[in-house]
Amino acid sequence: MTSGSGNSLGSKRLRLAVVGLGKMGLSHLAVVRTHPDVELVAACDATAYLTDVIAKNAELKCYTDYDALLAQEQIDAVLIATPSKLHASMVQKALDRGLHVFCEKPFVLELADGNRLHALAQSKRLVTQVGYHYRFVGAFQEAARIVGSGALGTVHHVRAEAYGPVVLRPQGMTWRSSKGQGGGALYDYACHAIDLVNFVTGMPSSVSGVVRHSVYSRDVEDEIYCTMHYDGGASGQLSVNWSDESFRKMSTRLSVWGTNGRVVADRQECQIYLREPHAALPDVQVGWNVRYTTDLTDPVWFYLRGEEYSAQIDYFVQSILTKRLNGHNAFGTALETDRMVAMILAGGTAAAPIPAHRPGLLARLMGA
Repeated sequence: MTSGSGNSLGSKRLRLAVVGLGKMGLSHLAVVRTHPDVELVAACDATAYLTDVIAKNAELKCYTDYDALLAQEQIDAVLIATPSKLHASMVQKALDRGLHVFCEKPFVLELADGNRLHALAQSKRLVTQVGYHYRFVGAFQEAARIVGSGALGTVHHVRAEAYGPVVLRPQGMTWRSSKGQGGGALYDYACHAIDLVNFVTGMPSSVSGVVRHSVYSRDVEDEIYCTMHYDGGASGQLSVNWSDESFRKMSTRLSVWGTNGRVVADRQECQIYLREPHAALPDVQVGWNVRYTTDLTDPVWFYLRGEEYSAQIDYFVQSILTKRLNGHNAFGTALETDRMVAMILAGGTAAAPIPAHRPGLLARLMGA
């Protein structure tokens, strides 16, 4: 995806500040600073040592106080990449000042906050976006296109999976594994898989059979499983575990079954199986077909960790410049993921550690 040339701000570039300089914040900062339509005005983080280092070595004005940044800088938009518990209050302050907002996922930890902020952004006609970057991966976009074409026939089942090695031993809590700050695997991992379900097959109407286990964490769940239900009878499965060291890094996969075939997509490729040819996909043959992300992805001006990270920032920038208010991952779309999380929380018991000793076959298989 290349940067667009249209600029409704006239000759002035979009003036933007990045708030939160952890791993994702620093990645966003690097992408934003190279964008041809953006002027990176300032950055902000509560850690003074970090802001001192960046100010000195990157020659960027830095703040340790978010309110001071908002009061002293003339900006058009803010990119928020702070711990999840801070999202609602920081987004609120930005919207109150008439700023466009890109917020890292998850949007908010409380559904009521999300509803309020979405309504406020709409009333002010501000561009919003939440960082669900998988929507900008070519293979997942291809899966959405195929399902939307109707070529799979009647869709009757979807499965979303996300696994990775985040929490692998009992240890002190980080903000991600704190219930009140990050929300655990449900908010940090499962929300990506849920958003992909909503993107490709639409939001389920209910969930059942919710399982939430804390494998190592004390305050949150490390694995989540549930059944999803659609109006009309289609079903789905959600399977998430961030305590799986058999994966080197986060791995997310989406599978969709229909009466005329199946599609399976992950970060690397989109596999399509058709039982019978379909007019909507004249270039897809009967049987298995494979489309690779490298062939499905437009080039970006700056590569960091994957084209999707630059592509989502460019999409946000171009949404502002063209006054596109309801694009991919706007607050209203992100709220669908938050509603699914709320359904899962309402349908399951509170997270609790797995007992050290279990009766029966499962205990023997686990060596208990």
